[in-house]
Amino acid sequence: MEFTRRETLAIGGAAALTFVLPFRANAAVEDLVNEFTGGAELADAGVELTAPEIAENGNTVPIEVAAPGASAIMVLAAGNPTPPVATFNFGPLAASQAASTRIRLAGTQDVIAIAKLADGSFARSAKTVKVTIGGCGG
Repeated sequence: MEFTRRETLAIGGAAALTFVLPFRANAAVEDLVNEFTGGAELADAGVELTAPEIAENGNTVPIEVAAPGASAIMVLAAGNPTPPVATFNFGPLAASQAASTRIRLAGTQDVIAIAKLADGSFARSAKTVKVTIGGCGG
């Protein structure tokens, strides 16, 4: 089988994108986390993320986040074309620092919750959700 120079370049470019795009998506998530936290260390305890292990439909995936004493919770979907899902802000009169919603997931991916706690520290939790039917056109 012979390839023209153009076909060879096209195949090489497609192979390069296969390796570069996932790394850039993860870099975008890391950039968003750093912007939210100011580069602070993240604790593994302090925020609870509830999400299904398997979602039959990526269009409506129910999630719940809770972080007692948090002033804000940011939710990211690492594999979506646009990773930021929601940021919940809680004032001093909030009865609880918890929220629930339904999100759209493009496919199997990690859902990440970052909480800014009252003492200025940050906590992180993540769950992998396996999606059988993608929600973002998949």
